[in-house]
Amino acid sequence: MAAWRSPVVHRVLSAAEACARGTKLWCSAAVVMAATGGRRGRRAAGAGAAAMALAQVVSNGVGKRVADRPRPPKEWIPHDKVEDRPASPSFPSGHTAAATAFCCAVLPGWPAVGLLCTVPAALVAVERVHSGAHYPSDVTAGALIGLTSAWLIRRVARA
Repeated sequence: MAAWRSPVVHRVLSAAEACARGTKLWCSAAVVMAATGGRRGRRAAGAGAAAMALAQVVSNGVGKRVADRPRPPKEWIPHDKVEDRPASPSFPSGHTAAATAFCCAVLPGWPAVGLLCTVPAALVAVERVHSGAHYPSDVTAGALIGLTSAWLIRRVARA
């Protein structure tokens, strides 16, 4: 993925990453859902935001400190996007964890919106590898953290 040189791919993936940076895409989606979706929207947005917060704590607060894995070598990335990557440890992908957590927590409460959210979430995951910010295993671990976070939040909400 890091070797893809298509300008269209670069633009689409860069736009997805820019929107998701700092979880602003997911927070914005939660605000819109809560404001326009009635009770269902508020519940889905709350579950998504809570799952995203848990995934961020686990991935960025714990996972990166424990694993302390360096980013992929710059020589492996044949484009200039590699210069924009963070200096923090690589494992796991916090962007992917947040995106997956949000989508998977929203999905049971509002399936149409949850499915819609999976498109930018998948683009973010692909972009993290394409940009040289993560290894594929970092993104996989982030997705698993996000999925687990969503499951825990939904389970706690039912209790």
